[in-house]
Order: sequence, then C-alpha cells, then structure tokens
Amino acid sequence: MAPSSIAILGGGLTGLSAAFHLSRRFPAAQITLLNKDIRFGGWVHSSRAKITLEDGRETSVLLEAGPRTLRPNSKSVLELINLLDLSSSLLTVPKSSPAARNRFLCLPGTQGLLRIPSSPLSLLTSVLSPKSSSLHSPLGHILLSAIAREPFRKWNRLSWLEDESVDDFLTRRFGSEFARIFGSALVHGIYAADSRELSVRAAFPSLWDAEERGRGSVMTGFLHSSRGSATAEVDDAPYQLGDVEEQMRGVSVYSFSQGISALVNALVRELRAHKNVRLLGGVSANGLRMNRRTAQFEITTSSRETLRATHVVSAVPLPSLNALLTPNTPLPHLTANPYSSVTVVNLVFVVSPGHTLHPEGFGYLVPRAVSGHAENTILGCVFDSSSMSAQEAPWSAEIVKMTAMLREPVVSVPRLIETLSQQLGIRLPDPLLVKVRDNVHCIPLLRVGHLQRIRDLSCVLRGEPWGGRLEVIGAGVGGVSVGDCVEAGRRAGRSWA
Repeated sequence: MAPSSIAILGGGLTGLSAAFHLSRRFPAAQITLLNKDIRFGGWVHSSRAKITLEDGRETSVLLEAGPRTLRPNSKSVLELINLLDLSSSLLTVPKSSPAARNRFLCLPGTQGLLRIPSSPLSLLTSVLSPKSSSLHSPLGHILLSAIAREPFRKWNRLSWLEDESVDDFLTRRFGSEFARIFGSALVHGIYAADSRELSVRAAFPSLWDAEERGRGSVMTGFLHSSRGSATAEVDDAPYQLGDVEEQMRGVSVYSFSQGISALVNALVRELRAHKNVRLLGGVSANGLRMNRRTAQFEITTSSRETLRATHVVSAVPLPSLNALLTPNTPLPHLTANPYSSVTVVNLVFVVSPGHTLHPEGFGYLVPRAVSGHAENTILGCVFDSSSMSAQEAPWSAEIVKMTAMLREPVVSVPRLIETLSQQLGIRLPDPLLVKVRDNVHCIPLLRVGHLQRIRDLSCVLRGEPWGGRLEVIGAGVGGVSVGDCVEAGRRAGRSWA
C-alpha cells in the first residue's frame, strides 16, 4: 500500500535525502520531517569567520566542523548536485594536483611526516631511490613487503568465520605492522575509532569480497575486479546526473564555494518549496508507537503535538530510536554499537608571502602507537589551504588554514600547537584564529557482526507490528560517508509501492 502520510525522524543528510526522494516518489503523500535542532544538516556544518590581517584588511575564511570534501564516486550525491542546480558552485581538485597525490602519515613518537607512496612507481622509487629515502623509505619498505608477499600467502581465513575486525583481517593477509600503521590510520581518518573493533565486512566490504574472488588473496581479487569480473549492482531507478558526471572526470575530491553546507541548504530550500513536505526544526520525537486499531504510527513530539503517519523513516542514531520505542515493541541491536566523538579544531595562520607551514598535500593521519606507548590525542590534520584555497579571497595566499581532528576535547591550545609543530617538523606561529567544535557521539563504530545484526533488525521490521512500514536507515545501519547517507535516503521507501 502506497503511503498517505510519512514521518521522517532526523534532519541530517540522510533524513533530508529521504524527504527529497520520497516527496518525488509519492507526491500525494504528506511528509513531515522532525529535527531536534533548528539547524538542519546534522554533522555537516560550514561557517564563515571574519578575520582582520595585520595591515587592517578584513576578509573571511570558510571553516568546516564536519565533512569538508567529497569523492566523486557517489552517484547519489552527483544526482543531487544536478537536480538542485549546484554545478556552478562546485570546486574540484584534479587527481594530478599535489593535494590529491600527496598524503602523509606521522608515526607516533616521531617528528616530521612520511609521504605515502601513491602508485606502484612511487612505491618502487621510495624504496630504491637514495634521494627519497629520508622521506619515503620507511613506509615504502613496509608497503612493498606486505603487498608483494600477500598473493603468496595461503588461504588463512577460518571456514566458520563470517566477520572479523579490520585489524585482524589486515594482519592475517598483510602482517601486523601493515595493519597497525596503515589500517589503524585509515580507520582513524574515517571512523575515528580503533581498527581492532571495527567490522571489516561492514566498513570495508570490498576487502572481504576481494579475498573471496582471489581465493584467499586480496591483491589477486582486486586484479580480477579491475579486469571486469566484478558485477555492479543493478539499480531500478537510474541516476539523473545531467553533465555533472562529465565535470567529475579526472577529479580526486570536490566541495562547494560555500562548503558542504551548500548541499544541505539547497535541499532545505527545495523541500520548503514542496507543498507536500513540512520541515519542523527544533522539534524532536519523544515517543514512537504503532496503534494497532488505526494501523498508524503515533509520534509524540517536544512541541506536544501527536503526529500520525502510515509510514515512518527513522534517520536518527540507533540508540535515539531505541529510546523512543515502547517496552512491548522493542527492536533488536539498536544499542550494540558505541559512537565515537571527534573534536574538530580549525586553525588559521598568517605567513609571509612565499612561506608555508606544511608540505603540499591533503594532510596526514596518525596511526595507532606501538603496544605499550601512549596514544596520541591527534587523529590527523587536513591541509585545507592546499585542497580548498579557492574557498577564500583571491589575494589571501598569506593565509594558511588547517583542521586538526582529536579523539578528546582540547585541554590547551598552546599544547595542541606544540604537538602539531612536532608532527609537522616546523615551528608553527601563534594562530590568528582558533575554532573548536566538540562533535559528541558523531560516528557509529560498526562492531564485528554488524551486518548480521542489521539482517536481524530488518527481519523484525518486516514482521508485525511494523509490517515493513518503518524503515531504519543512516550511518548506524550502513556506511558513514556523505555518499552512503544520501544513498540511504534515496533508497528509503523502495518497497512502499
């Protein structure tokens, strides 16, 4: 039965995407979106800060407290750019640029950055060239040894194993040093979490699938995939991409002139123009129950309104959904995964013309420390001025902008600057601007066994009393990237024909 009324819980990117696509799919249905904050967009938060330079000139810098760049591999996001007419505000970084080619690691307890070889040729060069040994060789040797040996390792996955941690998987196939350095750094950058807890099948399914295709070898599996053996998922609703896909050829990452919030703002404007959509900012759901007599959902809200709907999409964190349910209609596994918190520190410096505070590149990540050593508070740092300088005024070359990501709240800004200076191998000046934002419980840590738990949840939602009319989506269910969240919203209500 097609829905006559839909309630959407949560006004982050997932909820907004769901509202956008459901309003197009079911134009006769009344759609109401509840968002506990007045501001929509969830963890996406772009803002401009005014600064005054030493000579009295005033300008502004764009600061991101959440995601700052996007990859062009998500067609669902490219579709929104086309449908919302955002092409003119796109800022792209080509794959040939230093910001795309140069990514670094800072090994805990060391000073200075190590460049990660970005191609087989640079990997060999980093190992064999004496001139590059001081910068590349430590990582190059680890990479070359692990990758060269992996295809010759026997199938070593236990027959009964259905999932494992990212760290266990990489250790099994590439060795413990590779897993600790590269695996933990990758997980720090995406999930701000411990790779020893994160499910490899939930977070990086392509690794598990490659091992299957390669009959035990991940590298062989990826080679088979590149030759076209992998099959793409068939989508019964083709993406409406216009010429945006062509604009993304040769692009590494992209953003917008006014930051990622441009996507949120465009969605909100579009939804407010839809007669069948009502956006309620600053209104949260306090309870969710199914009225068996009327076969409708009843949602109590903070505004003391009881919202009734034939169908519901929950795009709030799973523990938040759990708190809304009545004891006689529980859902399984909603509190199984913890959430990571990330403190984002935007730093703006002023340098003399021709000077810089970091190497050209995207930024660096900090891997897990060797057992027995203290962990570093800093997860990584993005060199915003390298990748997105076009977001600033044309004459602002003397402004250097960085963003540090921390696993804990900032205790002392001077101490943070001192630690960053040690990691960069250069003494940083006093910043002109510091903006700190604590994103508490912002990223779900999908623990081992997550996919099976989600299958259990889906099975319960298809049964009574829900009857498939409550959909649970979002980062706590699928992937955590912007593309994953937008795609989840796009797929909401596919079975409500």
